[in-house]
Amino acid sequence: MASDVFFADMRTKQGLSLLDKVDQLFERAGFGNFISSKDLVAVKVHFGERGNTGYVRPQFVRRVVDKIAAKGGKPFLTDANTLYVGSRANAVDHLKTAVENGFAYSVVGAPVIIADGVNGKDYINVEVNLKHFHSVKIASAAHHADAMLVITHFKGHEVAGFGGAIKNVGMGLGSRSGKQQMHSDLLPSVTEDKCIGCAKCTNWCPAGCIKIVKKKAVINENKCLGCGECTVTCPEHAIAINWRSDPDTFQEKMVEYLAGVSKHKKGKMGYISFVIGVTPDCDCCGWSDAPIVSDVGILASTDPVALDQACVDLVNKQRSLTNTRLDGYVDVTDKFGGVHPMVDWRVQLEYAEEIGLGSRDYNLIKL
Repeated sequence: MASDVFFADMRTKQGLSLLDKVDQLFERAGFGNFISSKDLVAVKVHFGERGNTGYVRPQFVRRVVDKIAAKGGKPFLTDANTLYVGSRANAVDHLKTAVENGFAYSVVGAPVIIADGVNGKDYINVEVNLKHFHSVKIASAAHHADAMLVITHFKGHEVAGFGGAIKNVGMGLGSRSGKQQMHSDLLPSVTEDKCIGCAKCTNWCPAGCIKIVKKKAVINENKCLGCGECTVTCPEHAIAINWRSDPDTFQEKMVEYLAGVSKHKKGKMGYISFVIGVTPDCDCCGWSDAPIVSDVGILASTDPVALDQACVDLVNKQRSLTNTRLDGYVDVTDKFGGVHPMVDWRVQLEYAEEIGLGSRDYNLIKL
């Protein structure tokens, strides 16, 4: 059965800004219907790594916060700490980064709570009994919330092909040890001819398993966590992913974590995705590469699978932009396949549908 996905394009006029369209999407998607008075409502956002500018603007988030409060809910912004070494690996640095990127209370109108605690060890084991996991480690603040609104910047991702609502929740709300479980089936490998020995990868490795030997990066596979941070950090693209098993496994694990987050929130989750500034890589990078297509708009649904499918379909209908990672592939029909040719992004959608998290069939309803 097809799910409804509501869509607002980028066109605006006097009296109807993009901020106003967020309000309309909230109402049309029925998010207010599942928010009860005094509900603790988690607003899952990505605060952006220090140096990154691709995350959803705080002004948009404020509109969602205000709508939740008007329904009697008690909203709080949240995300879990990262596995890699960066500006969000612990709650202290994470909160500082959130404020630096504009997510201060005075701007967003809600407190920021790091979902898995100070050091990423505050989580709840949730039984899912699926292909890869019997139970998953869900960040506790997200688990204990009564309802959840998921705000996603839709973009490419070096391991999942694209990062949409599924990844934002599944990967985003796993604890640090949960993230390691999801990444455990991949290892990086160094192409020596490309490596210049700059050592940037060593600064971002959470396991300290990379050393520079004779001006080349060398990875100790016995210590590697498989987080993939060295892959996206290398300025020379000298470190590629070397899959221990089928690359589809990572995406399936990510989907199972979404199942864990949503298990106790049936009918109490909504998703808004911003297909704006569609960068080739994740917002976890300390930079934002040029968008690969023009801005598309904002979409909303209570079905994360239908939402992600609609977002990727809209992106694929756009013409590739020149002077981007797709330069030279202007007519490619699969935009994320063009950017990350070793990843089949369809796997996450197929598996999520298979285990009952949503439908790939959708009705696109334009506002």
